[in-house]
Amino acid sequence: MADDTPEVIAPEEQEVAGGAVKTFLEHLEDLRWTLVKSGAALLLGLTICLFAAPQIMWILKRPLRESWLQQTNKRIDVKLLESTIGSFDPSTNTFGSLDLKGQSNIVLELVPTLVGTQQLLAVNIVTNSPRLGSGPELIFLDPGAPFMLCLQLGFFGGLLLACPFVFYFVGQFVMPALKIREKKYFLQAFAIGLVLFFSGICLGYFWIMPKALNVAQAFATWMGVQVPSWRAETYISFEVKFLFGMGIGFELPVVLLALVKVGLLDYAKLSSMRRYMIVINLILGALLTTPEVYTQLVMCIILQVLYEVSVWIAWYWERRDRAREVR
Repeated sequence: MADDTPEVIAPEEQEVAGGAVKTFLEHLEDLRWTLVKSGAALLLGLTICLFAAPQIMWILKRPLRESWLQQTNKRIDVKLLESTIGSFDPSTNTFGSLDLKGQSNIVLELVPTLVGTQQLLAVNIVTNSPRLGSGPELIFLDPGAPFMLCLQLGFFGGLLLACPFVFYFVGQFVMPALKIREKKYFLQAFAIGLVLFFSGICLGYFWIMPKALNVAQAFATWMGVQVPSWRAETYISFEVKFLFGMGIGFELPVVLLALVKVGLLDYAKLSSMRRYMIVINLILGALLTTPEVYTQLVMCIILQVLYEVSVWIAWYWERRDRAREVR
């Protein structure tokens, strides 16, 4: 006896088209509002960041302060009351009767002391203290530089602040045209891409950037050039380009795995492209980061690791799909 029970079809299979069909003019109207809302979000983020420029500048100077704290060479600072009146790097492990072996940073505090009727300066020695300085100072060399830097901080800060909202508005425009399965993949890619983008920025900000600044100072010292100060706008451009490059570089798995999902790539193709990806990642490291060699090599290594992770995820997906077909 035939079974007349109707077959249950999953919603993903029922939906062969996207959302409601709209005319060309209605799509243009939706696009116009998407652009208007995205522009408003960028303008609001720009305004907020312009007023918060001092706070943003303090945040961006943190890697410079950290690079100074990470330096291991011995240093002696001379301090009178609350002011540092001099600093120098000793060439030997002894300074007078003071043995500097095992001591990293030494502060000689000059303290006024009354001896009988005479006012003298006594020396109080503090060993292994935090560094008193903050590395090379940031300076402006022309009158228009502060205003241009403020606009630069406002633009990049506003772009970063408005990014989630812009993606949300673009998603509102694109999502109605997608099927249920495509919407699921789109939301997953958006969430993972956002996490990877900010993970790249955090990795560059907290770990790589201070070391890159140390390498830059060490290279200048090796060339016989002292680094007492840097141009503020050059430093900010250096850091912002590197951080955005790190965020964009971390999107590599999202791009590769999206191509795997649509069928343009698979595990076999990805694994055969390894030797070429090393060269491609070297080029991307040069394009996405600063001219400094250390950051380019670090970016290349990170991109290669992310590529290997993508290859193994593609392998796992193929193995899972084959197991489903067997079942």
